Amino acid sequence: MQVRKNTVVTLNYRVTDSDTNIVDDGQNPIVYLHGGYDAIFPRIEEALQGREAGEELIVRLPPDDAFGEYDASLVLVESRQMFPENIEVGMQFERASGDDEEDTLYTITDIAEDKVVVDGNHPLAGTTLVFSCTIAEVREATAEELQHGHVHGDGGHITERATPQGQ
Repeated sequence: MQVRKNTVVTLNYRVTDSDTNIVDDGQNPIVYLHGGYDAIFPRIEEALQGREAGEELIVRLPPDDAFGEYDASLVLVESRQMFPENIEVGMQFERASGDDEEDTLYTITDIAEDKVVVDGNHPLAGTTLVFSCTIAEVREATAEELQHGHVHGDGGHITERATPQGQ
């Protein structure tokens, strides 16, 4: 069966950066509903269209096709007083953007006596990714999966997004 709209695709995969450093070792296969359901990067979905189980594929994703370019304006230095006492580097929090914009997820990258540095970029922003995969299985989506717009597992809903995020 070919990968096409409204099929469920299972991929064994690995993601590296352009220097071949492993970003995601793909310990768990990606299982996603193919056909514009936003479960995987569009460029990967496009490359998979029409292929069959057993085929191997390598897709190079420049930042604009993955997590975007690094935006220095998303790095902010805030007053330490804005944060609770127990913060640590690596903690994340959402900051309301306003109006129709999505909230931004910020990561604390540095803490000084009276300042905290937060970064609203995705950790892989600005990184070219190399997505290598083998199509393990292709099947028709069930009516329920199509109605819900995502894959269901043996026990019901699969709650994780399929997009490799390297985290």
